[in-house]
Amino acid sequence: MCYTYIIRCKDNTLYTGYTTDIIRRMEEHKLGINSKYTRAKGFDRLEVFFESHNKSQAMKLEYYIKKLSKSKKIWIINNQEMFIDEVKDKFQIRIGKINKS
Repeated sequence: MCYTYIIRCKDNTLYTGYTTDIIRRMEEHKLGINSKYTRAKGFDRLEVFFESHNKSQAMKLEYYIKKLSKSKKIWIINNQEMFIDEVKDKFQIRIGKINKS
């Protein structure tokens, strides 16, 4: 499983990325590891993440979201199911869930 995510930084900017391990990657963002952007801007919180079946899909979704305006990214955060429906012909994704087992 691979993940595409949107995080909010302390300066209220949004950062989009992809990973194979969402929990590890959020810890890295919190600690400022492996991301110049969040190290400079400061990690605030994970807003949303989507699950993809493979790295290629996660990377393509990341690229797609990165091209969008901030207002559209905020819309995605607030309307996750509608976003999935909007892009269903391009991406096979679902809303991410963290398994705390």
